[in-house]
Amino acid sequence: MPKPSPGDEQPQRPAGAEAAAGRPRDCGEEGPRASASPPQDLSVSELQEISDKIYKLTLAHEIVLNGDFKLQMVNFSPFSLENRVKETLHKAFWDSLKEQISASPPDYTQAIQLLQEIKEALLSLLLPRHNQLRSQIEEALDVELIRQEAEHGALDIRGLTTYILDTMAMLCAPVRDEDVQGLQSLSDPAQLLREIFRVLDLMKTDMLNFSIQSLRPHLQDHSIQYEQKKFQELIDKLPNSLDHTTEWLREAAAEASASLSGSQPHSAALQGAVGGSTALPSLTSVLNQGYMNLLCWEPGQKEYPETLLMDQARLQEVQAQKEKSEYVGTAWVQDKQQESPLAVEEDLRSKWQPGPLQGVGEASWRI
Repeated sequence: MPKPSPGDEQPQRPAGAEAAAGRPRDCGEEGPRASASPPQDLSVSELQEISDKIYKLTLAHEIVLNGDFKLQMVNFSPFSLENRVKETLHKAFWDSLKEQISASPPDYTQAIQLLQEIKEALLSLLLPRHNQLRSQIEEALDVELIRQEAEHGALDIRGLTTYILDTMAMLCAPVRDEDVQGLQSLSDPAQLLREIFRVLDLMKTDMLNFSIQSLRPHLQDHSIQYEQKKFQELIDKLPNSLDHTTEWLREAAAEASASLSGSQPHSAALQGAVGGSTALPSLTSVLNQGYMNLLCWEPGQKEYPETLLMDQARLQEVQAQKEKSEYVGTAWVQDKQQESPLAVEEDLRSKWQPGPLQGVGEASWRI
């Protein structure tokens, strides 16, 4: 049976990588729908390349905007099909390893391959300055020497695992000290190797999160240029990949133009906003109108702008807060309507207080 990957879990993708579709509510008359993109003659390798670029772009975007972003291990539900399949395959592999080690004479073929993978995992945890420790690991876990010892019946598997645990204790973050110490009490070599892989996966995740924290300031300084470059690469491969963004901006331009002229958006205003035959709104006003439209977006009928799919969850959270505030405000007004007009006026006066910019004519509404 082929050996499954020693890691039981994989880091999950950040939220927003597969955002849902959405549609604006009655925030003005809808503009024309963008035509569907024509099919592209792309090979499987090209599609995979595009998918990888989008994933990397989404990951970098999440790292920049979410200061609390961390990679986490995905744990399947105990009763899920994925978990049952994973447990069945892993149990079969580790039971087979246990039989090989317990045989007479022992068969260390799979164990040596695991030691090679453990060596590579330990080396991946080292920093560039750890030259001496790198040499020690290379020498202590020399796979060719280990294979020769196994052929002559002189392999000390317990001594090797002891060295591995000591090295893990040296490299792990303080939060993993207890996990590493818990491995010291395991006497079954197969079980010990399995648990070593489990803790090593946790340590690799810790190292990835440390690298993310270190890279975040650099990514923040170059995020705009990076995302512009990646979006341009995507457009070069799929020229119609931003159709929904174009439609979203066109509708926002029509509404912003209509606001300047004091009329409601219609087809003529849409053509004027885009073609320049009427008063042109500023780019800032178009973007402001577009983002306001996103606050009343309804799913299922129009596609979300492609350039904002990575932020759809954040924008939907803002939308939920806006709707909650509207609901609370409506309930408050309805409640006050049951009181006398004089009581309502006095209550309004009591809540209208000077804001932080006193002396500049600014005031804040505090309820």
